[in-house]
Amino acid sequence: MSADDVLAEVGPRLRRIRKEREVTLAGLSEATGISVSTLSRLESGLRRPSLELLLPIAQAHQVPLDELVGAPPVGDPRVRAKPIVRHGRTYLPLTRQPGGLQAFKVLLPQRRSEPEPRTHEGYEWLYVLSGKVRLVLGEHDVVLTAGEAAEFDTRVPHWFGSTGEGPAEFLSLFGPQGERMHVRARPSRS
Repeated sequence: MSADDVLAEVGPRLRRIRKEREVTLAGLSEATGISVSTLSRLESGLRRPSLELLLPIAQAHQVPLDELVGAPPVGDPRVRAKPIVRHGRTYLPLTRQPGGLQAFKVLLPQRRSEPEPRTHEGYEWLYVLSGKVRLVLGEHDVVLTAGEAAEFDTRVPHWFGSTGEGPAEFLSLFGPQGERMHVRARPSRS
């Protein structure tokens, strides 16, 4: 594939990523400092993408630059599963163990939504990387910020989402019931 072919695919990819995150051109313009007209021309292919334009867009969407340009994962030993988008949230799988411990990086859009608590078998651990995450757990309604964590039995009605104050991202570890996400170190006997 030629460089021109790769560059021609950037515009449609930018539009798809922006729409998946339910962000308007005006909202992206505000987050990046790039004019609405320039963003529109980038998405339609009328403006050639440059590193100067793509870096702030990647940062605003909280995605790696190679996701915007479609760089192939050749020789990359990291897990490269396709992102899953559900209800405006983007789940990036970090493990490939069906039925076992699952790890995801979750990207929440700025949009605030009404909680719809659900239950299922298992145990979950959340660690907030950036932004603020609203967690409804049983009768509790808390806001977690960067560096804070929560763990809970998923048989307790639970829901998580954006506070509406900006996008957020967190790590989620989920496992079958009874499987704990941490090991407590015991003091050594001296």
